[in-house]
Amino acid sequence: MYLKSLTLKGFKSFASATTLQLEPGITCIVGPNGSGKSNVVDALAWVMGEQGAKSLRGGKMEDVIFAGTSGRPPLGRAEVLLTIDNSDGALPIEYAEVTISRTMFRSGGSEYAINGSSCRLLDVQELLSDSGIGREMHVIVGQGQLDTILHATPEDRRGFIEEAAGVLKHRKRKEKALRKLDSTDGNLNRLGDLLTEIRRQLKPLGRQAEVARKAAAVQADVRDARARLLADDLVTARTSLEQELADESVLLQRREQVEQAIATAREHESRLEAALREDLPALSAAQETWFALSGLRERIRGTQSLAAERVRNAAGTSETEAGHSGRDPEQLEAEAERVREQEQRIAAEVETHRAALEEAVDARKHAEDAAAEEERRITALQRAAADRREGLARLHGQVNALKSRAAAAEDEVGRLTLAREDALARAERAQRDFTSLETRVAGLDAGEEGLDAEHEAAAGQLDDVEERLAKAREEAQQADRDRGALAARKEALELGLRRKDGAGALLAASEPVSGLLGSVAALLAVRAGYETAVAGALGSAADAVAVDGADAAVAVIGRLKDDDLGRAGMLVAGAGAGAGAGAGAGAEDRAAWPELGGRATYAVDVVDCPSALRPGLTRLLWRVAVVDDLPAARALVADHPEVAAVTREGDLLGAHFAAGGSSSQPSLIEIQAAVDEAATQLADAVAATERLGFDISRLEAERLEAHKRVDVALARLHESDATLAAVAEELGQYGSQARAVRGEAERLAQAIEKAEAARDQNLAGLAELEARLGRAEDDPEEEPDTSGRERLAEQAREARQAEMDARLALRTSEERARAIHGRADSLLRAARAEREARARAAERRERLLREGRAAEAVGAAAAYVLRRLEVSVQRAAEARAQVEQARAGREQELLAVRSALRDLQRELDELVSSVHRDEMARTQQRMRIEQLEERALEELGLDPDALVADYGPGQPVPATAPDEDGTMPDPVPFVREEQQKRLRAAERALSMLGKVNPLALEEFSAMEERHKFLTEQLEDLKKTRKDLLDIVKEVDTRVEQVFTEAYADVTRAFDATFARLFPGGEGRLVLTDPANMLTTGIEVEARPPGKKVKRLSLLSGGERSLVAVAFLVALFKARPSPFYILDEVEAALDDTNLGRLLEIYEELRENSQLLVITHQKRTMEVGDALYGVTMRGDGVSAVISQRLREAESA
Repeated sequence: MYLKSLTLKGFKSFASATTLQLEPGITCIVGPNGSGKSNVVDALAWVMGEQGAKSLRGGKMEDVIFAGTSGRPPLGRAEVLLTIDNSDGALPIEYAEVTISRTMFRSGGSEYAINGSSCRLLDVQELLSDSGIGREMHVIVGQGQLDTILHATPEDRRGFIEEAAGVLKHRKRKEKALRKLDSTDGNLNRLGDLLTEIRRQLKPLGRQAEVARKAAAVQADVRDARARLLADDLVTARTSLEQELADESVLLQRREQVEQAIATAREHESRLEAALREDLPALSAAQETWFALSGLRERIRGTQSLAAERVRNAAGTSETEAGHSGRDPEQLEAEAERVREQEQRIAAEVETHRAALEEAVDARKHAEDAAAEEERRITALQRAAADRREGLARLHGQVNALKSRAAAAEDEVGRLTLAREDALARAERAQRDFTSLETRVAGLDAGEEGLDAEHEAAAGQLDDVEERLAKAREEAQQADRDRGALAARKEALELGLRRKDGAGALLAASEPVSGLLGSVAALLAVRAGYETAVAGALGSAADAVAVDGADAAVAVIGRLKDDDLGRAGMLVAGAGAGAGAGAGAGAEDRAAWPELGGRATYAVDVVDCPSALRPGLTRLLWRVAVVDDLPAARALVADHPEVAAVTREGDLLGAHFAAGGSSSQPSLIEIQAAVDEAATQLADAVAATERLGFDISRLEAERLEAHKRVDVALARLHESDATLAAVAEELGQYGSQARAVRGEAERLAQAIEKAEAARDQNLAGLAELEARLGRAEDDPEEEPDTSGRERLAEQAREARQAEMDARLALRTSEERARAIHGRADSLLRAARAEREARARAAERRERLLREGRAAEAVGAAAAYVLRRLEVSVQRAAEARAQVEQARAGREQELLAVRSALRDLQRELDELVSSVHRDEMARTQQRMRIEQLEERALEELGLDPDALVADYGPGQPVPATAPDEDGTMPDPVPFVREEQQKRLRAAERALSMLGKVNPLALEEFSAMEERHKFLTEQLEDLKKTRKDLLDIVKEVDTRVEQVFTEAYADVTRAFDATFARLFPGGEGRLVLTDPANMLTTGIEVEARPPGKKVKRLSLLSGGERSLVAVAFLVALFKARPSPFYILDEVEAALDDTNLGRLLEIYEELRENSQLLVITHQKRTMEVGDALYGVTMRGDGVSAVISQRLREAESA
């Protein structure tokens, strides 16, 4: 496996698409500074998943996109494609070539692809991790990477080995498992809290659920009993209505029959009245015929009487004329006068009879009109009575219906009012409970705020403590690192105090040397900054040892000689302090020292030492002054020849002696001062470490206490939250209940308003109908009196008879008048003629005889006619009687028809009243059925038909409780009394249950299900936690095994590589905690040849780079990777070390591909291919290539 090609498009300075064809071996990338060589390394790191912008030498990830130059605009994206030859199957993918691409857009979007298929960053990292290429990218050694390795912590160095050994994916797996474990622990804690809270709530909720379950069972009984009773009421009402409808059909049928009979009777009555009206002309004609025949009879009788009179007159005249010549004219005139008077009487009688006839005609007309009017009035009254009775029945029905509706509306208003008052009472109770709970919630909220503040304060204290603890730990780690560094420095400096002369031998002796006080450098305390000056002033005495007196000095010298330990200078304690005079002289001598001006000071004044060494030290530093530099020393000596001057750099100048120059190594006093300073700093660091340790212990205790306070506050907060949640839930229930009850009250108020409006409307209609009914009933309902009609009919008949009599009398009078009319004149003329005819008596006697005979014949004829007229008159009378009898029969039949009509009308009125009464009853029954159906819908939510079908009286009643043996009894028939008893018992049982939470069953079931679910989840989490712990343990085992093996291999490789890079030197890898291979760090100890230091910080720059290279090469050899990218790692090496490194390159080339960015010509010479990166004037990098092996062979 090796990198086959790298294509850059818009990446950093590579604005144009640039492809580097890579091959196995060493590929060198060269070019001037700033041309973009390192951008190739950044591109490789970026395409393999690098996420740190700083690692790519940028501030943000978008910096990898070509930013543009003066000649080229910026680009919108950067893309890098890396093609890897996978013919050996090193990558776990079934492709001989694998192309990894990464694209970054300026908008911030990023895309990854493997062989053109989109993928995730994790997919790329996992693909490369199996070949030893991890997130740390140890195979890419960029600029400054060596220094990073040098300054890395032991844990970071361990990370390099783990990455090379492929452990990081196990670490990643472990970290993932640990994160899941932390999440699982958190979930476990939360689940535990939840389960505790749920268990706490389950018991009271279970009791409520049990009450609700019992209430549901009782309510089911109540509902079932109510449904069955309601269904029975509905079936009974419907059956009654059906029966009433059947009865109504019979009544309606009878009513139709009666109405038909009344119609037939009325038609018969009309026909009879028409016949009576038609009989009037026939009766009049018969009466006229009778009257005419009677008049003619009278006239014939008059004619017969006149003929008889004429016969008598003729016979008398003949006899008279036989006795005398005729009647006396005076008698005739007297008779004429009598006849005229009779004529006048008859004319007056005619006039009287005519007037009587007119009166009779008028009376007859008036009587007939009155009879007809009375008949019409009676008929109208009968019809009005019938209509009034029907209207009264209808009004009665409407009044009763409205009364029923008004009563039902009043009952409904009362029921709704009671329901509304109950709803308002329940709303008020719910509102009181709501207000009480709201007050409690307000108190809980206030307490919650206090608990929140307490929890926040505790959490803030915990955060503060943890912050201080983290800071203290960081300071402790820093102090520990400083302590280690200071200890190493002190150790290194103490190595400089180890000398191979006699003084060193005395100080390093295994057994104490008698009288030896120690080295002078260790016993002196020089003011800071004056160490070099004091060392220069003391000269060789600075490296001397101090002995306790002259005898001790002699003994020490003897031992040096006896043991052949070399020579040593000694500062004898107590010298010059043997007498008080001497001491005083010393003081006086010091007083005699000249005063120094400026910044100069005597050397003895900047040194502190034990009092026993003070005389000897004073003698050694007798009149030696410390000045800043040689000019100041020259001036001081010139002014005071008796004074010697030493500069801060250790140059000594006296009137007769001088010493100075450069020094290749520091003096023992300087080293001792550095050791003392390091020891002081180390002591301070140790004290700081201990103090920080105490602080950490104290802060950990504070953190524990803060944790406890947070836990307590959190527990109280959770408890308060639970209480608040329960109260809030209860508050919500009461609020919902209050809103529901208020809504119910509002609906009831609206229903009351509607019911009151309906009631008022019904009452108003009822008042109007009752007023109408009262007015109708105030009019007496009397049967019309027909006596007047009969009386008027009799009067009409009498009037007609009177008219006929008047006509007959008139005709008789008229006939008599006509018969007597002119007789008086005739008598007068007869008298005149008698006087004239006496003369003609004879002739007239003969004529009279003839006239007598004619009159006799006329009389005989009149008698005959009169006989015949008597027959005609009799027949006319019989005809008139027959017509009158027929009319009387019709009138009698009419009376019978009218009587039957009155009976039928009364029956019709009774039927109408019955129909209206039944209609009113049916209306009430229908209203009751509607109310029952509304109750079925409102109270039970059942369709009436479904109610009857499921709960009707024909349906058996199932048992509600099993028998003692557990079996359910058979259903029993419906018995209303038993169901009423069952309903009352169920309602009592329901009232005895008290307040019922209807949601308790669902809440308890849901909470029980949740408890079961959470319990299962808890078990699953515990199992998951155990599995995760097993995974962690397995990963730890695997990591420990792999790391142990890798560490052993890297250690061997490091020893070998260090020996090659540092011939004669010594280097090794040391575990910081060998007992714990999972977390131990790795320290690097390196001792170049000829040096005793092992700390990397004490090495030179080149040595440190070689040590880092040795560590990396050890990684490369212990766990080879298919390729390595090295960016100017040899820049700080000289030729010798570069040659050694190139030999290692040659070895690495055998198994790995190397991409080396370099400026070294010798490095270029070992390369197999050479790429040159240059930057044109437009600021865009370009690449040229050359295969060196082909060029050399050519």
